[in-house]
Amino acid sequence: MRIAVTGSLATDHLMTFPGRFTDQLLADRLDHISLSFLVDTLEIRAGGAAADLASGLARLGHRPLLVGAVGADFAPYGQRLSALGVDLSGVQVSPTRPTARLLRTTDRDGHQIASFHAGAMTEAAGIDLAAVLRRAGGAGLVLIGADDPAAMLRHTRACRTHGIRFAADPAQQLTRLDGTLIRELVDGADHLFTDAHDHALLLAKTGWTREDVLRRVGVWVTTLGEKGIRVERAHDPVLEIPAVPDTEAADPTGTGAAFRAGYLAALAAGEDTVRCARSGSAPAAQTLSRLADPARLHALTRAAYGTEEHR
Repeated sequence: MRIAVTGSLATDHLMTFPGRFTDQLLADRLDHISLSFLVDTLEIRAGGAAADLASGLARLGHRPLLVGAVGADFAPYGQRLSALGVDLSGVQVSPTRPTARLLRTTDRDGHQIASFHAGAMTEAAGIDLAAVLRRAGGAGLVLIGADDPAAMLRHTRACRTHGIRFAADPAQQLTRLDGTLIRELVDGADHLFTDAHDHALLLAKTGWTREDVLRRVGVWVTTLGEKGIRVERAHDPVLEIPAVPDTEAADPTGTGAAFRAGYLAALAAGEDTVRCARSGSAPAAQTLSRLADPARLHALTRAAYGTEEHR
């Protein structure tokens, strides 16, 4: 099964601060915050939720179709994605706006401070997903990730109109979207992906109960960090799947994309939801750049779940 991935494409500027952000905050000065952090490392790379996920799928042997909007400055990063095996035929290049840019600093405790400029991402709503899929030969599943809200809505409507199986992964856009729009983005999804915070936020903003959501989606997958993964389906018992222990000294950037890549790769292979979740947990314990090491991923999975648990 081929997978199309829609969402944000960005240039990521990722920095690490060796101290703790909380040590720089003074309780009696919180009304006048002016902070500066001397960072130890800077990594500049192709990023954005969609690019990270597509990269992860490509490293696992798939040829995902990437759909989003970038500026001309994305060209060198696009070449790297193409070299990995990502199909860029669904990427639209803006003639006037730069690629979206993320600036993120992570401290020694894994806490993060980030700023994001949307840039060309604001033009993603101009992409005709159905036309892109026709030109590319179709897809068995479209993941609709965090993007310009109008683009997310247009892509979701296109999937419903044309009977295309889709997964909803609104992620950080949940904080911006109102309940009406979130309900439309989720309704009818084959899969819904959230983390623990977004799980609660989605319920609060939509006014839905857990049962309301499960009546509208096929499978609701919630990542719980070191506590593992929760998989929920209507009329079925809740599945609680332990996480593979984190083996990296770790910048947490990309762990969500790595989990989704492993999960979707297993889904494309026809695995059940338990195996899909387990297949996502091992990549999430790695950096994105190490996903092409199947022996290591299999070893991590066997150690966590037993030899009979992963084919």
